[in-house]
Amino acid sequence: MSTDDDIDTPPDDEERHRRLLDETDYDTDLGLELARDAQRVTAGELSEAAFYRRYHDRIVEEFEMDDREIDLPDPDALAAGEGGDGGVGDGSGDAGGFLDRLGDALEGFDPDDGESRRSVMKKGAAAGALALGGLGSTGGAGPGDGTAAGAAGSGEEGDGTRWGMTINLNNCDGCLACMVACDQEHNLSRGANWMYVFAFEDENQGEETNFLPRTCQHCTDSPCTKVCPVGARHTREEDGLVLTDYDICIGCRYCEVSCPYGVNYFQWGEPDVPESEIDDDHQIDDRGRWVGSRPPEGVMGKCTFCVDRQDGQMGEEKIGTTACEEACTMDAIHFGDLNDPESPPNRHLREYRESQENDRSDYPNRKEHTVSTFQLLEERGTDPNVTFVGNAPSQDARQVDGPVTYEEMGLTDNRKEVLDQGAEAAGGETA
Repeated sequence: MSTDDDIDTPPDDEERHRRLLDETDYDTDLGLELARDAQRVTAGELSEAAFYRRYHDRIVEEFEMDDREIDLPDPDALAAGEGGDGGVGDGSGDAGGFLDRLGDALEGFDPDDGESRRSVMKKGAAAGALALGGLGSTGGAGPGDGTAAGAAGSGEEGDGTRWGMTINLNNCDGCLACMVACDQEHNLSRGANWMYVFAFEDENQGEETNFLPRTCQHCTDSPCTKVCPVGARHTREEDGLVLTDYDICIGCRYCEVSCPYGVNYFQWGEPDVPESEIDDDHQIDDRGRWVGSRPPEGVMGKCTFCVDRQDGQMGEEKIGTTACEEACTMDAIHFGDLNDPESPPNRHLREYRESQENDRSDYPNRKEHTVSTFQLLEERGTDPNVTFVGNAPSQDARQVDGPVTYEEMGLTDNRKEVLDQGAEAAGGETA
């Protein structure tokens, strides 16, 4: 496993993201500016209407369309200029600390493989083929404070389905079984770890090794969907899943630089598992869109919360489950409908709290329970649909080797090296 010494973090995000976007066929400056302002929107520093107006003409000029997922006011209000900039700050923020460094470590600097599917997709945009769309301080709650509004354990029943997770860090032992299960179920190429388990030490939490499983947060208010010019990255209306339509994605990687969690993976070269070996039921969702399994060459991929399971394509008994949850033997991962008070994530958090209630008979001012919960980078305003039980890594946390190596499990955590080799091998050599 990588250690903190192996993490190559440039002096600022813009330099790193600029190098990443320079490898694509698209406007680097536009991508950087979109990413910056999309995070301002989620943080409440910029209105969606102002964000839309600010970039609409430039996006149309670059991509011949603007199909971003943005909640706009009615057209008349937009034309009238309502929904102004609304107090745009400098967007610098101080998210610092371990969680941000974890995201930085996973960005990678992958070389471009030349003319590819991206160029072909861009040339066809005008014909309408793409018009289908349409980690640092966590700010988490301390012991006894509950979770963020709408998160697991809120006990509030919402409308429809909203898939999400409770991940109990106190139960995780770093076995990496969740990563193996995800890799196998989704036919991922080596190095594309949709689930990633960080091992870390934190002097503020004693001398023992701690673990942080990190998957896509499937944000309620996601920056990545706001920057996708062709509408490939989108939120599925029926259940809140944030997905990528592989048929539409042009590989501009704007979603990658806008995501604060480092969960996006670009598919360089031919995938390890050919499409002929993947059942259609693992690829096409109930709307007929290609959003499941690994992406094809030149396309962005990330955790889908096992969308094919949620659509019943693997059997009704698999609805409301994920591969990583199923593989976990430590009762750490709990997946289900956050709008259902009796779903596994809500029930686990409730029962875990009840098991650690304080005796308040003699000391009524004691906290009701001793369970701490948090969400990753909650202050960014993305409203993640993943809640963690346990103590958040502090500013002093550092990544260390875990008890099980990635090599032992047939995996790799050196995304940069493996994906670079894969791109270089596109001419015929093997990685």
